[in-house]
Amino acid sequence: MTDLNSTEVLTIFNALNDASVIDIKRTTTKNDIVVILSSGQAVEELQPQFDAILMQYANVQEGVELCGHATLAAAHALFSSGLVNSNIIEFVTLSRILTAKKFQETKASNSSDIQNGESQDCFLIELDFPTVPTIDFNSEEVSSISSALNGASVIDIKKTSSLDALFVVLPSGESVVEIRLEFDTICKCPEKGIIVSGAAPSGSGFDFYSRFFAPKLGVNEDPVCGSAHCALAPYWSKKLGKCDFVAFAASPRSGVLNIHLDEHNQRVLLRGKAVTVMEGTMHSSLQLRLQFVVAVTPSLQLVLPL
Repeated sequence: MTDLNSTEVLTIFNALNDASVIDIKRTTTKNDIVVILSSGQAVEELQPQFDAILMQYANVQEGVELCGHATLAAAHALFSSGLVNSNIIEFVTLSRILTAKKFQETKASNSSDIQNGESQDCFLIELDFPTVPTIDFNSEEVSSISSALNGASVIDIKKTSSLDALFVVLPSGESVVEIRLEFDTICKCPEKGIIVSGAAPSGSGFDFYSRFFAPKLGVNEDPVCGSAHCALAPYWSKKLGKCDFVAFAASPRSGVLNIHLDEHNQRVLLRGKAVTVMEGTMHSSLQLRLQFVVAVTPSLQLVLPL
């Protein structure tokens, strides 16, 4: 499916250790990231105006500190299930506190609804992320990175300050699309992932292309990585002299992201939608009742400064 990024969301009302999170992941399907939502108290006991939810991200190998599309899916699951009553959720994650805001929009569901004057209520979710600065990379290691990229021409290499990822810039967006990586070589790099980006072709309607690879985390390529754009947005803002972007995630599945960089507050704002395509209950060996939701996150939409 183009412009879709799937996530499994498991809602748990007991705190779990990291090993338990990974064990649960291994009993489910092999989608990119599982989001574990847990709270020390029942959700209905939380402050109704501003809910605080403990959240852990995981894949098949280990915990992950930040995942953009998983945060969007988690917020969608909580909002749509009625587990929270407010329009704001505060997620307490391994790395930081993230907020998700719900915005209502009215959308006609089909032609018959339009004829009958009926409409279907749906909502957008705005995610507010901190920017991820990039720092200089040791030039002596450039040759090994080029080898991992199958000899691709590299015009700039940085490191992200908090995502533990390399940030590699290629001569063009076409180079990003065509790149073929040596995953065995990438796994030898000290960083956990690699962001590859390049300026979009003239007339494409995009500002830049990108891809994100993380074989060390059990994900050779993230189809659409929201958190990577927390580093991409400030980098391309300096290069292009702008704060609003239309970005193309050039993975085989692909995706489009519309982004606003709030330079004053050093935030990256994303707004998007999700839809639940499957829901059920899982009874684990931990004697916990887990709500299981698969949320599919389409391309992210432009958010303007509030």
